[in-house]
Amino acid sequence: MSGPARVGLVGARGHTGAELIRLVAAHPGLALGFVSSRELAGQRVDAHVAEFSGALRYETLDPAAVAGRGVDAVVLALPNAKGGPFVAELERAAPGTVIVDLSADRRFDDGWYYGLPELTRARYAGQRRISNPGCYATAMQLAIAPLLDDVVGPVQCFGVSGYSGAGTAPSDRNDPEKLRDNLMPYALAGHIHEREAARQLGADVEFMPHVAPHFRGIAMTVNLHLRAPVAADAVAARYRERYAGEPLVEVVDAAPWVSRIAGRHGVQIGGITVSGDGRRVVAVATLDNLLKGAATQAMQNLNLALGFGEFEGIPL
Repeated sequence: MSGPARVGLVGARGHTGAELIRLVAAHPGLALGFVSSRELAGQRVDAHVAEFSGALRYETLDPAAVAGRGVDAVVLALPNAKGGPFVAELERAAPGTVIVDLSADRRFDDGWYYGLPELTRARYAGQRRISNPGCYATAMQLAIAPLLDDVVGPVQCFGVSGYSGAGTAPSDRNDPEKLRDNLMPYALAGHIHEREAARQLGADVEFMPHVAPHFRGIAMTVNLHLRAPVAADAVAARYRERYAGEPLVEVVDAAPWVSRIAGRHGVQIGGITVSGDGRRVVAVATLDNLLKGAATQAMQNLNLALGFGEFEGIPL
């Protein structure tokens, strides 16, 4: 490839879109080819994302226009069920384009690579259709995976997210006044990230999501019952061994804090506690829902698909 790889972004108005623009702008081998946002059309990108330099403006691009731009990769940062026409037109007119879909639309499609690299890297074989995992689902899977083979019965997951996870369309779940001094439960059974994590892990997962008054960051507490007793030091060693060499996953002793992960690109897992009989383990994972829960993970997947080192352009 001569020159930088060109990336187009569809759905650039939201919080995740802005984070992706920052990451692409800082990447030594990528250039932003276009940014499509109906609400911001005509405005300069650098007026909204200070880290971006250049005269590029937001545009309103339909599927045919996106497919006709000739970029190397397109990131779809659209709400669920909105990306289908873009995928269809890219398949028709520009089938060699890498597509990274941040919505849930393709997470249950075996024809797409499910891109949680720390767990699925071995399954990547040059696929150009990549489904980016959900933020809650990322936290759940990383917290459960080291003990997955020893789990019996359902894994209970209690998740709390900052309100940026509810997007920019006004709702009770991103209204700071309604969230003030509050913890808002929602979708307490059957949340799509519950189904996503269960499908990817091949395990029974029960997930109870909540929104809190902070802006960004997820705390996920997982409760696992085991087939046989384990010692606390052996469990901690299992987590450290599983994520040794993973620059975006840090295993810590104490339960991690959301305030310490906000704005950072990785995951912390800690507070690993074993019951007196050794058959129950509780662990806590934290991540920034806009970064490792979305934009940073998308950059890992773009790097893999475009031939860069997986962590190129990601501040470690």
